[in-house]
Amino acid sequence: MNNRDDYATGLLAGISAFLFWGLAPLYFKLFADIPATELLAHRSIWALALALIIMALMGKLRGLRSVLGDRHKMRTLALSALLIGSNWLVFIWAITNDHLLDASLGYYINPLINVLLGVLVLGERLRRLQWIAVALAATGIGWYLLQFGRLPVVALFLALTFGFYGLVRKRAPVDSLTGLAVETLYILPLALAYLIWSGSPSSNPLNNSWQLNSLLLLAGPVTLTPLLLFNIAARRLNLSTVGFLQYIAPTLQLLVAVTLFHEPFDHNLLLTFTFVWLGLALYTGDALVLRRKQRQQLA
Repeated sequence: MNNRDDYATGLLAGISAFLFWGLAPLYFKLFADIPATELLAHRSIWALALALIIMALMGKLRGLRSVLGDRHKMRTLALSALLIGSNWLVFIWAITNDHLLDASLGYYINPLINVLLGVLVLGERLRRLQWIAVALAATGIGWYLLQFGRLPVVALFLALTFGFYGLVRKRAPVDSLTGLAVETLYILPLALAYLIWSGSPSSNPLNNSWQLNSLLLLAGPVTLTPLLLFNIAARRLNLSTVGFLQYIAPTLQLLVAVTLFHEPFDHNLLLTFTFVWLGLALYTGDALVLRRKQRQQLA
C-alpha cells in the first residue's frame, strides 16, 4: 500500500512539475516590456531568498554551510551557475521576444543531447536505436538550416546548456535545493549590480506599482515550486517514467506558443519538429525495452 501511495504521490508531483515548467512562459510573457536580464536578476534574487527560507524551515542551513566550505563543490557549482544562469536568460528572452517555439524545440532536443554528451564526455556507447534517434534529430536541425538559412540557435543553446548543466551537477553531489541556493548566490552580485546601475525604470522597485513588484516577487515561487515537485517525483519514480513525463513541458510550451502567443508554425517548422519527435519516440521506446529486459534478468 505504501509503495502504491509513494508511486501515486511521485506521479502527481512529476506531472505537476512539468505542467508548471510548461506553463511558466505565461508568467514571463507578462513582462514583455522588461529586459530579459532584469527578469533574470529578479528570478535569481527571489529564488535565493525563498530557497534560504525553505532551507531554514527544513533545518538544511548546516548542509549549505558545509557546501560553502567545500572548494571542489563550489568550483563545480560556479560552472553550473554559469550554465543555468545563461539558460534562464535565453529562455526568458525567447519568451518575451516571440521565440517560444524555438525554446520548445530545444527542450525536445535536450534528451538526445544528453545521450551525445554521454558518448563524447563519459565514453558511453550508443545502442543502434539511439544512434538512429540522434540522426533523426540531426536531420530535423539540418532541415531547419536548409529552409530558414540559419541554425536554430536558441533551441541548440538551451539544449546544450541544460545538457551540460546536468552533466556538471553530477560532479557536485548536493541536493537540488542546496545546489540552487549556491548557484543563485553566485549570480546575486551580478543581479544586484544590474538592478542598481540599470537604466531600466522598472529596475527600481520604488518606481513600480505594488502589482508589478508582487509579480516580480513571484519569480521565486515560479522557480522553486516545480523544482521541489520534481525532487519529490525523482525520489519515488523510476528514471524511465520521469524521462517520459519530461515531454509534457515542451509540448505545453509548443501549444502555448501557437495557440496563445500566435507564433508562426508552418509546414517547414512542423517537419523539423516531426524529425525530432520521431527521434524521441525511438529513444523512449529503446529505453523502455532495455528496462524491461533488465527487470526480466533480475526476476
